Amino acid sequence: MAIVIDSSAKRLTLHTANTSYQMMVGEYGYLFHLYYGDSIGDGDCSYLLYKQERSLCSSPFCAGEDRAFTLDTAPQEYSAGGAGDTRLPCIIAEFPNGGRALDLHYFSHELLAEKPALKGLPSLQQGEKTCQTLEITLKDSDSEVYVILQYTVFEEDDCIARSCRVENRTGAPLRLEAALSACLEREAEEDLDLISFWGRHTMERNVERRRVSHGKIVVDSARGTSSAQQSPFVILCDHHATEDAGRCWGLNFVYSGNFAASAERSQLGSVRVTMGINPETFSWKLEDGESFQAPEVILSYSGCGLSRLSSNYHRILRENMCRGAFKDCRRPVLINNWEATYFDFNTDKLVRIAETASKLGVELLVMDDGWFGKRDSDWSGLGDWTVNEKKLPGGMQALCSKINALGMKLGVWFEPEMVSEDSDLFRQHPEWVLRIEGRGYSRNRYQLVLDMSRQDVREHLYQQISKVLSSANIEYVKWDMNRPLSEVWSQLLPADRQGEVSHRYTLGVYELMDRLTTDFPHILFEGCSSGGNRYDAGLLYYMPQIWCSDNTDAIERLEIQYGTSFGFPMSALGAHVSACPNHQTGRTTPLFTRGVVAMAGTFGYELDLNTLTEEEKEQVKEQIAAYKKHYDTINKGEYYRLTDPTRNRELCAWEFVSRDKKKALLFAVGTHVRANVAMPVIRMKGLDAGKQYRLTCQADHPLTKKDVGAKDGVYSGAVLMNAGIRTPMLKGDWPAFCVELEEVENA
Repeated sequence: MAIVIDSSAKRLTLHTANTSYQMMVGEYGYLFHLYYGDSIGDGDCSYLLYKQERSLCSSPFCAGEDRAFTLDTAPQEYSAGGAGDTRLPCIIAEFPNGGRALDLHYFSHELLAEKPALKGLPSLQQGEKTCQTLEITLKDSDSEVYVILQYTVFEEDDCIARSCRVENRTGAPLRLEAALSACLEREAEEDLDLISFWGRHTMERNVERRRVSHGKIVVDSARGTSSAQQSPFVILCDHHATEDAGRCWGLNFVYSGNFAASAERSQLGSVRVTMGINPETFSWKLEDGESFQAPEVILSYSGCGLSRLSSNYHRILRENMCRGAFKDCRRPVLINNWEATYFDFNTDKLVRIAETASKLGVELLVMDDGWFGKRDSDWSGLGDWTVNEKKLPGGMQALCSKINALGMKLGVWFEPEMVSEDSDLFRQHPEWVLRIEGRGYSRNRYQLVLDMSRQDVREHLYQQISKVLSSANIEYVKWDMNRPLSEVWSQLLPADRQGEVSHRYTLGVYELMDRLTTDFPHILFEGCSSGGNRYDAGLLYYMPQIWCSDNTDAIERLEIQYGTSFGFPMSALGAHVSACPNHQTGRTTPLFTRGVVAMAGTFGYELDLNTLTEEEKEQVKEQIAAYKKHYDTINKGEYYRLTDPTRNRELCAWEFVSRDKKKALLFAVGTHVRANVAMPVIRMKGLDAGKQYRLTCQADHPLTKKDVGAKDGVYSGAVLMNAGIRTPMLKGDWPAFCVELEEVENA
């Protein structure tokens, strides 16, 4: 069984295929964390608990004269603030008298045969998998405050979905100042690192690895989104953990707003990691009889390195977070007109782009920003979601008919959450934006943020957007969001509830997304927020792919996509071949290389194909044909990081292996070509050692084609994984190569 409850020992154990998670009800009814790691079968880890009197560590009232018992050093399953544990708290509650202490004890538990949904929030879906859920109720010792911890075990995926719900039955209002979703405790003797993913606009999710020393490490966002600056995904791991060895614990937050992930090494060396909604931008007035549902955290553990941990997350997000018609089917190869035209386009210009694109195999034209209202720059027009017929005579239907006649689909860009100061919507409803009454407001691109916590705002947006989507055969939507939140204040909420606005904003966005994606199931929605400013597991619940970064430079993308791959599947990673010189860096990169890098994601084009030479157009045809041929291997197979582009300054390599291990693809880009060097060897991963594979190498440089390193031929999986492939001789600026492997039966 996935969940084993030993009532006599008051021990509760969660089992996945390769891991165990154990807790127990200990002295005085406190719920203690015992173990999370490699499978221990029916083992009992309660012997790890110990107590010892410590100076300056308080004992709870219920312990009486037992001075050796203290919560300040105990491994708690869910930590509460104000009652003796001075380390990172998961929950802080303020009572009507101003008191801020909770003393949580085990109250009851319930075993469920399925995974419950979280009201108003994205969460993993059970689907066709068999899941068990354990709900543990904790109760405050001196009041009727209850905390329900929820654990759903995805056994075959080595993942546990964890969340909590707070219920107020006290007869009076309660104010939550923190309500985090998960707490994870580790032993004192361990030498651990925390891996997080920092960034900025156009350079998101850079890998940062820090030793967990005494004190706190905080990874968070207060920008209103999960942010480009920090990702809501962290890894705790052995200091010497690598891709293929070492213990790794992951926490992936299913939430798109402000978050905080914190790690603290205590005075005695133990480590606590917490994750949830950022307490600095949160408070919640919980009336008597009400409950507050915290978002979900996906826990996963690997005892054999970072690669396995990533694989766990790739699989469960792809299979149990993404939903809808586009979860499993092949998504169309698209071309986006943004870098080709920016705001300067009309129907004729778009049709010319589509005519060329359709001949080369592109299947979807995405019309980006500028098709609506008074929108010839980013100074005006946002919020006025009506077609500008000066640009598009005959409206959306006329354009769509012309695009469909070419055998292509039409997609449209929206930025629903924003409004320009120069717009009809803002002039009509200035009260609909986030701004504090009596104060000025912050500008960003001369656009303001609509108060998505308001139902009237959401209803207006739904009516406007659904009218456009119903007006023509639109089959794709790019949902953008291009500024952080500021002056977070709503005219509809009283002063004592303004701390709720940020979370209510996120819930409002989710509600609108859910309504639109439900009512238009045939439309492929892609998330975007100035690129990767809202790249998180929560968004994947509504949109199966997210534009990874506004930085389309192929060489910069190597590091961006590398960092993203640790916690998110490549099937969700929006990646395009863009124009050169690149619009962000000015770098010129071979078209072959740009295609190789973009094939690590959803694949498309961000340029005017009419500007390409005939030879380049033939390359585009080949790229599209190759992507379609290998779609399942890339989007449904196992992904492996073969080199670290932040350390290996000469070569970046990655690999895809099909589920049945019959096919594999090795991609590599030379990032610093040097003279008179040895051709390095790349050892492949994930193949079947006993299978024979036919190897075919493709490269973009004439000299490379003369010496492809590993010769085209047949090799065993054992040879390719252990002896490896010698790379081609790399020449020129940013060269790339691709190696295709296919099983040869009866070889």
